[in-house]
Amino acid sequence: MLPKRTWILVADATRARVLKDEGRGAGLEPALDRGFHHPLEPVHEMGSERPGHGHQSANAGRFAIEPRADWARAEHRHFADELSHALEAHARAKDFDRLVLIAPSRMLGELRHALGRDARALLHGEIAKDLTEHSVQTVAEHLIEHRLI
Repeated sequence: MLPKRTWILVADATRARVLKDEGRGAGLEPALDRGFHHPLEPVHEMGSERPGHGHQSANAGRFAIEPRADWARAEHRHFADELSHALEAHARAKDFDRLVLIAPSRMLGELRHALGRDARALLHGEIAKDLTEHSVQTVAEHLIEHRLI
């Protein structure tokens, strides 16, 4: 039986990298020749910095109107979609047998929602933690601790 090829997506809201494990003892190495980067603009440049104001018709009171869009969350969704499309293409090409997602809780939810059918079928596990700035060795230790490799 051939060892399982596991791809590990390590992401946060602005950057991501994909590592691979070719089987026991092989260690982690980059799966793709590039990382992903999605720079976020300050929220005040994404949309309205402050909510508008309204007036009550019955008296002279004023109140703030909540913004209708969460611009930062929309950007997180956009990045999750970008990552998911890349993973889906590699899942269809059968480049990996199992997929592990490592991301902070909110981004993990966005990724889970955006994953395509083929990549979702190969989902082996998740770790809700931000490890994007950690070494490959630290990522490997977390994977071993959670029994994902």
